[in-house]
Amino acid sequence: MKPREVFSKTMPFCWAKLLLGLATIVISIVIFAILMGIGWLFNSGGVFFIMLIIWLIATGFVNFIINHYMGYLVKAGHVAVITEAVVSGRVPDNQVAYGKQMVKERFATSNVYFALDKLVSGAVKQLQNGFEKLGGSLGSIVPGMSFVVTLGKMFIGIALGYIDECCLGYTFLKKEQGAFKSAADGVVIYAQNWKKLLKDAAKTTAAVVGLVIVVTLVSFLVFGLIFRLLGWNGFVAFLIACFLAWKIKTAFIDSYMMVKMMVSYMEEAPKTVITFDLYGKLSGLSGRFKELFNKGQKESPTPQPTYAGVTGTAQPGAAPANKQVFCGECGAKNAAGTRFCGECGKPIS
Repeated sequence: MKPREVFSKTMPFCWAKLLLGLATIVISIVIFAILMGIGWLFNSGGVFFIMLIIWLIATGFVNFIINHYMGYLVKAGHVAVITEAVVSGRVPDNQVAYGKQMVKERFATSNVYFALDKLVSGAVKQLQNGFEKLGGSLGSIVPGMSFVVTLGKMFIGIALGYIDECCLGYTFLKKEQGAFKSAADGVVIYAQNWKKLLKDAAKTTAAVVGLVIVVTLVSFLVFGLIFRLLGWNGFVAFLIACFLAWKIKTAFIDSYMMVKMMVSYMEEAPKTVITFDLYGKLSGLSGRFKELFNKGQKESPTPQPTYAGVTGTAQPGAAPANKQVFCGECGAKNAAGTRFCGECGKPIS
């Protein structure tokens, strides 16, 4: 299925994301009205300032609760349905129920998903920081390098911002493996195919930035007019406009970019053969990836159903032939059953 087709057919998840975002904005506006009412009763500039600080903190807390305990699970269900659509060429009839069931079966509890998503996102940020350090070291040599680094960080941040979704999709694709093992494999597959997967990143960056600017300006005009009629603070109207633009970006713009990247990723993942050891290299670059990798090495394979009389069907949990294990310290490949790494000599757990 083409990205636009997958996006249009999984639109219920986009609307769910938008509704969660709008709920956050409505709650934020109600809290603001209450706090400004308190400030009006005291008729003091100092009290108004304190109420504004409290409002910012309260808005951040509400946004965190809704996004991290509801929005993340909606995103995970969306990724599960996208994976099914790309692999099978069809979207499940009741996609919301399907996504919910897949997330429940794969992660058991939301805490498992939160931990995995945090590790993958952290690994991406650490790799991004490596680029920043490289650019900083060249800044004194190459004129204008700081501007290039800024653009490069934005480019990498947006382009690589969908790695966690791609890796999450890979965990749904590789159901026979543990979630952390599949996510670590997913990062390596992404890294090996970076040229193909990131060739449209410049267009993605321009599209995201351009659309966010347009939505922010339109939102500011609407909220600015309403706040001026009510005599409220124009700066707060700008903050809410930015907040609304971000929610629209998350619901629709990010969802489309996520679908686009996942379709490309899922087409490459099944045929990708790791030809060199990226596990060790990425472990050296990112402590978060190393932690993700180590957790994956400690997981047991997910039991798969067996069928009597079918030749070559493995028993649940059985190790496949010629299985290799990776050292949790340096990432080197070792034969199954090896007690100590042949590269660094550390014990293999």
